[in-house]
Amino acid sequence: MEVKELGHIVLYVRDLRKSSEFYKDILGWKRVAIIEDKAVMFSSGRTHHELLIIEAGHYATPIPKNPRIGMYHFGLKIGNTDEELRSAIKQLRESDVPIAGTADHHVTHSVYISDPDGNEIELYIDVQPEIWRDNPTAITEPTKALNI
Repeated sequence: MEVKELGHIVLYVRDLRKSSEFYKDILGWKRVAIIEDKAVMFSSGRTHHELLIIEAGHYATPIPKNPRIGMYHFGLKIGNTDEELRSAIKQLRESDVPIAGTADHHVTHSVYISDPDGNEIELYIDVQPEIWRDNPTAITEPTKALNI
């Protein structure tokens, strides 16, 4: 067996409406299906769906604080230039979305946010040219402060 690509992510959420608005209005994902007011599917157009959110309800157990086992964050590529990342940061601030951090990973420039349920999301651009293609060891270089 060989994994070809990450297909999709499925998240349980407390409030389907609130989370759906976040992923649609803040992150700009297209809603492709609503399933009986219990779940919503989103796609960037790359495949049938990349994200499925399922309402667990307001009494669901929250994500435990670190350290914990499980998902740390998921990354969403939002472009190829620092200008696109700067524009995203501006939009996040205008929408009052708290920025948890930023980072220069040598191969990517990243900003970190959380969705309404506390799932951490990395919004990133690949540094151009895509140096990781010619120098895979660049992926392991120490993280620096982001200066864009």
